[in-house]
Amino acid sequence: MKASRLFFLLLFLCTALISFAQQVEQVQKAQEETREDFSPSPGLDERINKWIEPYTQKVTSIVFYAVNFGEEESTAMPLVIIFLLLAATFFTLYFKFVNIRGFRTSIQTVQGKYSKLEDEGEVSHFQALTAALSGTVGLGNIAGVAVAISIGGPGATFWMIVAGFLGMSSKFVECTLGVKYRDVGPDGTVYGGPMYYLSKGLKAKNYATLGKILAAFFAIMCIGGSFGGGNMFQANQAAQQFNNLIQAESGNAGFLFGLVIAIFVGLVIIGGIKRIGKVTEKVVPFMVGIYLLAAIIILLVNYHNIPSAFGKIFSQAFTPLSIAGGFVGVLVQGFKRAAFSNEAGIGSAAIAHSAVRTNYPASEGYVAQMGPFIDTVVICTMTALVIIVTGSYGSAGVNGVELTSQAFQTVLPWFPYVLTVAVILFAFSTMISWSYYGLQAWMYLFGRSKVADLTYKTIFCVFVVIGASASLDNVLDFSDAMIFAMAVPNLIGLFLLTPVVKEEMKRYLAAIKGMG
Repeated sequence: MKASRLFFLLLFLCTALISFAQQVEQVQKAQEETREDFSPSPGLDERINKWIEPYTQKVTSIVFYAVNFGEEESTAMPLVIIFLLLAATFFTLYFKFVNIRGFRTSIQTVQGKYSKLEDEGEVSHFQALTAALSGTVGLGNIAGVAVAISIGGPGATFWMIVAGFLGMSSKFVECTLGVKYRDVGPDGTVYGGPMYYLSKGLKAKNYATLGKILAAFFAIMCIGGSFGGGNMFQANQAAQQFNNLIQAESGNAGFLFGLVIAIFVGLVIIGGIKRIGKVTEKVVPFMVGIYLLAAIIILLVNYHNIPSAFGKIFSQAFTPLSIAGGFVGVLVQGFKRAAFSNEAGIGSAAIAHSAVRTNYPASEGYVAQMGPFIDTVVICTMTALVIIVTGSYGSAGVNGVELTSQAFQTVLPWFPYVLTVAVILFAFSTMISWSYYGLQAWMYLFGRSKVADLTYKTIFCVFVVIGASASLDNVLDFSDAMIFAMAVPNLIGLFLLTPVVKEEMKRYLAAIKGMG
């Protein structure tokens, strides 16, 4: 099935599902009216939640151990995010603001200006970028921004943008290394990511044992994160938005939704990164486009409030008004949201970017740094502006995706339908990208056989259905912790291999200079 047909069929099905599920819900309600009241025993998801809760609390308390910069809860920042921000700042300074000076080079590389037919790899620069973007652009851009603003005020947007710019440098480093140390099989299949630059790169630096340990730890965390945050959470939130729109309970409607999405995910991931790249190059621009188009409409209607919105963003970034935690609270909220949104320094994007067709590793570093810019600086900022210009951030008791939806509804009453399609596409694209991340980690640990490949993909699709039809809060919390735990081994490797990136950067700049 061609990627374009698959994409439009998915879009059509999103709409058809809404109508069909409403009919299913009507049947369910009719059946419930004939039943006698009873007290049901705890469901399987509830029992799993209770069983795993003690372990989840221990792991999350370690990974998200927070440092409090004030008396307010809003001033607490997880240590792992502090490390990510410090690393991003270091890389920005070390590479002399490559995120700004190299912006034009990034755009030209994405356009394929410096590409050659003999370049080794599986996907184009643009496909690699959209595959990585599909793993980060999602609910964090819709709901997460609303959380940051409702807690930290409009000023949190400024620090979110700053963190986005800094994160561009981290993506430059990790994705350059991803291509530098990737493996290319006899059939042209690419195997890459932090597992390989940690093991191979650190071995070249005489840290072979450390490299193997860090690579294995990263792979284990990546597999867990792919099943949870990259799969079940996405399916769960998309199903909830779908059920809320049709006013359905999560039972059969959630299972049906999960089953359909799992089938589509399976159709895509069976084809590997080439199929994923072909789908994401269509899905990502479309889903980002419809969301930004809706945002632009809101801003045009409220154009008279835009200057004051920017005024609030910049002024309240340093002198917040009646915000819990004051200046520190605003800064913390902005930085936290950016880190959770673009995943710069986590190492996940390096897996997708490793498959690019290029003979110059740094070329993909330049492409990759566009990820945080699009994800955080553009999409998150647009969401923030909509919430601010409509005045919705002052709504009491409204938070997350509900706040964003309320802001859009002030002008577009039908926006919940657009939001539902956007959330489903965001979730779908995130799942197919994370399936590739998890598969690469799985095959690093268990070998590159067809059995290993099929086993992982089957398990992944099963978890899509489970995530959509169950509420496993503690499992999802645990998987969130696993994703951010990936940053620990990754950042160690990035620091030790920074000189290698500088050499590759010089080599690529010399090459494109020679092209005229």
